[in-house]
Amino acid sequence: MTLTGARTLTIATVWAICVVAQLRAHDIPVDVLVQMFVKPEGQRLSVLVRVPLAAMRDVNFPLHGQNFLNFPEPDELLRDATRLWIMEPLAIEADGVRLGAPRLAAVRISLPSDKSFATYDDALAHIHGPPLAATTELPWNQAMLDISLEYPIASDRVQLAVRPAFERLGVRVVTVLRFLPPGGAVRAFEFAGDPGLVQLDPSWRQAAWRFVTLGFTHILDGTDHLLFLFCLVIPFRRLRPLILIVTAFTVAHSITLIASAFDLAPDALWFPPLIETLIAMSIFYMALANILSNARGAPPPRAAAPALEDSLSSRRPRALFRGRWLITFVFGLVHGFGFSFALKQTLQFAGAHLLTSLFAFNIGIELGQIAVLLVLIPALHLLFRFVAERMGIIILSALAAHTAWHWMSERFDRLRQFNAPAFDAAFAAGALRWLIGGVAVAGVAWAWRVTVNARRPNGPGPTR
Repeated sequence: MTLTGARTLTIATVWAICVVAQLRAHDIPVDVLVQMFVKPEGQRLSVLVRVPLAAMRDVNFPLHGQNFLNFPEPDELLRDATRLWIMEPLAIEADGVRLGAPRLAAVRISLPSDKSFATYDDALAHIHGPPLAATTELPWNQAMLDISLEYPIASDRVQLAVRPAFERLGVRVVTVLRFLPPGGAVRAFEFAGDPGLVQLDPSWRQAAWRFVTLGFTHILDGTDHLLFLFCLVIPFRRLRPLILIVTAFTVAHSITLIASAFDLAPDALWFPPLIETLIAMSIFYMALANILSNARGAPPPRAAAPALEDSLSSRRPRALFRGRWLITFVFGLVHGFGFSFALKQTLQFAGAHLLTSLFAFNIGIELGQIAVLLVLIPALHLLFRFVAERMGIIILSALAAHTAWHWMSERFDRLRQFNAPAFDAAFAAGALRWLIGGVAVAGVAWAWRVTVNARRPNGPGPTR
């Protein structure tokens, strides 16, 4: 190799090392926490933001030594980084109209140990306070960037909506936003990634629509809940009895869902895996019941009112329908706790309309279940044109039971990792409260069943 070639190779190697070092210095952070305060004051909307400086990529901050920031702070670079990474992706609406670009009131570097963002007043005073001393030794990838933005608004009573689209800041970005409405308590929000446009003080219509949509999409995304619904559908072929059964499921899970929203459910670590295990058991039970009722042959239906017989498959006894809605109601109580785990993070969007949002969520679940029924019923009709009904029910139920058994085994293994609950006074009080509630619900169900039987023209009638 010639001398010129050796020099060229050396220069290329040094350049490659510098490029790799530069890329490593600008790696995408894995976990990024963004803190925000939003406070309307008169005709000014104050927004305070704290974000890790390491999330501000493609900005070459002046450094010295081992990646230490140069002080005094490079103010113009910090403002450029703020405009690129915070102001551009942050969208705020007032009364449905997007606000224009804010005024960048102040920006500064803070130590990672600084606690001023615990309250709005402390954070505001800190951002507008004196900068760090010139002798501060602070690695750039450990520094925090604090920002104060100001938007002009018509009044502090405008309806505000925020979209903090900060998902580009890192692999997993969590935004904690605290809204300080005039004369009201602080409302805390927590978003993962880009949550879309969020109403900070929603009307009841906005909250209801959001939670109807959430309920509808949640039931379609819930594989275990859909499999449970599938096991309910298999023995029947008519929409009317299925709607009654699914409604019993909805009423039951509404009870435990609302109770959980008001913190009446256990908050121990073992409770979620217990509920997940019981949900898998409910699917296995329903699938096994389908298999057994068809393996031994279904008895001919009892004599009953024409309206009821018309609503059921002619091959299914009326007792199967009555037993199915009752056991569905019981399992619905368990599934309600499962829904509550998914709903906890979204209740922050309810604003002051908690009950409205809960009922809207349940309506969305009911609509989603009906949509599933409208697909499953024709599909089963089509399937049973080519496959014998009893054999088809057994095969489909066996597949569901196989899946549920694996879920049950895996979830039980997770449940075993937690310590058993301590049977102390607090546990006894909680158990007694739920026992009383269970007895009340059972009493209502029994009274409803007695009333329905009493209204039949010929009574229950003997089995023929």
